[in-house]
Amino acid sequence: MNLYSYLARLEDTLRSRQDIEIQGLQITLTTVGAILRVELRFYDGSQLSVVEEIERVGHREIRRVAYKFHYQRADGTLIFRYDNAPHHPEVPTFPHHKHLGDSVVASEGPDLSDVLREIDSLIYGSNT
Repeated sequence: MNLYSYLARLEDTLRSRQDIEIQGLQITLTTVGAILRVELRFYDGSQLSVVEEIERVGHREIRRVAYKFHYQRADGTLIFRYDNAPHHPEVPTFPHHKHLGDSVVASEGPDLSDVLREIDSLIYGSNT
């Protein structure tokens, strides 16, 4: 998938959700790719902050250099955060990991759709 198709897919995914308020969506094109930043608010006041840095690899391929999916309650308490910051070398999926409260667990890097499904199951229950 090329860079522009990937960015369009992410934006379409967000805009198709009537239950999410997009509080900020910024796509910055760089010389090697793009940086996506978005802040989302859900009906219960919880928030998801997303940052993805994507770079082109050839004409039709991309790779995600860095990502962060930070989901918190309305009061600011962390529910979970996925990222690939290289600060937990003890995790088998290093540098990919997931923060759950004060713990860090192994995790492959999810994409935005995966994270939204996880949030849906937390907010709406497992029948989504």
